[in-house]
Amino acid sequence: MTDITGRTALITGGASGIGLLMGEEMLGKGLGRLIVWDVSDENIAAAAERLGPRAEFHRIDVTDTAAVLESAGQIGETGPPVDILINNAGIVVGRPFAEHDHADIDRTMAVNTTALMHLTRALLPGMMARGAGHVVNIASAAGLISNPGMSVYCASKWAVVGWSDSLRLEMESGTSGVRVTTVLPYYIDTGMFDGVKSPVIPILKPAPVASRIVRAIERDRVFLRMPAIVNILPLVRGILPVRLFDIVVGRFFGIYESMTEFTGRRR
Repeated sequence: MTDITGRTALITGGASGIGLLMGEEMLGKGLGRLIVWDVSDENIAAAAERLGPRAEFHRIDVTDTAAVLESAGQIGETGPPVDILINNAGIVVGRPFAEHDHADIDRTMAVNTTALMHLTRALLPGMMARGAGHVVNIASAAGLISNPGMSVYCASKWAVVGWSDSLRLEMESGTSGVRVTTVLPYYIDTGMFDGVKSPVIPILKPAPVASRIVRAIERDRVFLRMPAIVNILPLVRGILPVRLFDIVVGRFFGIYESMTEFTGRRR
């Protein structure tokens, strides 16, 4: 079990959405130090007003690997080291692949995938040396299913799921003491996926999602899939022929049409 009380947590993309809610909830459970990384000055200002001196904020673009490594290295110089890392930052372009430009591809993969690896690689040796730590990777149900209109996003999240669980196996193969939790939520109503349609599966509300992730950390869950129906996706995908799976998921559940009216977060 992971005890949050008195620990230090770092949350990327933590100044808004479920990142902010998770930080707030963990502080309520006695978290000793909350470090928030975010790329938005506007979000940082609003989150700082909401959380006050209980949290420390840093404007960091997680795709800037040099800045990430420098900032990660400075954490232990200003206070206790990171016990709980929540890789939460993510972006989505939300258009057909043929309409992506090359910058869209590079940035999506950098924010959603490689940034997680670089930051975790920077903090992991310290956790292993102390014999304790918890890495939480916010993937997506899109890491289990193909979906038109979000091909690169799906690719990035499929990669996260494979890397994250491989890391778990490595940490469990010895006596590292480091836990790894992979989170795979459906669409969450944070603004990131504004405009999506989901006629059968309800779009998730941010507060309950944040609470469930915090509980999953405390209980050392390996996977957290939300809602419950997401748990059967790997089984259904493995059993059904591809064309029948397309009919069930695409036509009946409407997943393949979910991005047709996507607008995303408007600024």
